Amino acid sequence: MHRHDWKKITLNESKSMQSAIKILNDEQSKIVMVVNNYGKLVGTVTDGDIRRALIHHYGVDDKLMDFMHKSPVTAFVKDKRKNIISIMKNKSIFQIPIIDSNRKIIGIETLDCLLEKKRYDNPVFLMAGGFGSRLKPLTDDIPKPLLNVGFQPIMETILKQFIEFGFYNFFISTHYKADLVRKYFGDGSDWGVNIEYVYEESPLGTAGSLGLLPDGLPDLPILMMNSDLLTKVNFNQLLDFHVAQGGVATMCVRKYDFQVPYGVIQTNDQKITSIIEKPIHKFFINAGIYVLNPSICKGIDGASYIDMPNLLADQIKMNKQVNTFPIHEYWLDIGRMEEYKQANREISTLF
Repeated sequence: MHRHDWKKITLNESKSMQSAIKILNDEQSKIVMVVNNYGKLVGTVTDGDIRRALIHHYGVDDKLMDFMHKSPVTAFVKDKRKNIISIMKNKSIFQIPIIDSNRKIIGIETLDCLLEKKRYDNPVFLMAGGFGSRLKPLTDDIPKPLLNVGFQPIMETILKQFIEFGFYNFFISTHYKADLVRKYFGDGSDWGVNIEYVYEESPLGTAGSLGLLPDGLPDLPILMMNSDLLTKVNFNQLLDFHVAQGGVATMCVRKYDFQVPYGVIQTNDQKITSIIEKPIHKFFINAGIYVLNPSICKGIDGASYIDMPNLLADQIKMNKQVNTFPIHEYWLDIGRMEEYKQANREISTLF
């Protein structure tokens, strides 16, 4: 990002998490610089900071000062370029605020490699075998992944997203109207990628078809996603997070708040100890996007029905590390007619 753009990614410490999320989503920068009322740099907020805050149940209305990184790496305006690059490489950071002697922001410098498009050999496994029963009659003749959202099928939007992030090695699990899916996407050459298919003779659940993946895949984490989702998740950040955390699996999760519509009474025997009016309970829900180490697939026979929550629960029982990746980006599960209509309303503003 050029120095004259730095004001676009700067917020006062009293601004909300939602304000930072908007900047991270809208601007090319991966950082928000946080200043106090005197214009001095007091912290930074990155995508990782927001996800950690969400894990600790901060909300989108909470102030940046509550969860920002308060000791950011900085460089001075008088520092030589080679020294700034050296700092960034030593600290493994891609962006660094430039400040003056009074800690007022002068600009921000980036490493060129931030803009380079990498190429990832990791397999991407898209689940496209479901019946789409809740979207009948639309799915009577067309499988849900081929339903148009905007000007193209749902799964084509997903495919193009992964391609944009540098992935090219795709596998698609099919069952219901599998021939139509194969006919539309072919071998992937129309998109400059490679697509192979696995076929479920009978439905195997949301994880069973992992056992049908061919031998000889690269020994790299597998990105897996339901093919009925619209999302703006950064798949590079997801993969980097998974590798950095060192677990066997990472599940994308979405924050979900549920408000009890009544006053909740807490008691000790017959005595009321407290009355909480319409309390809000906060949960994380499964977002249908995963990163899995190849070792997980070795225990799946490709013939037994198993859903992903059960598969991951088994890993946890074996004391394996399974991580969560909270997503704050746009996400929509197109399961019912209501969501399908919503997706068609919103698609033009997303992609």
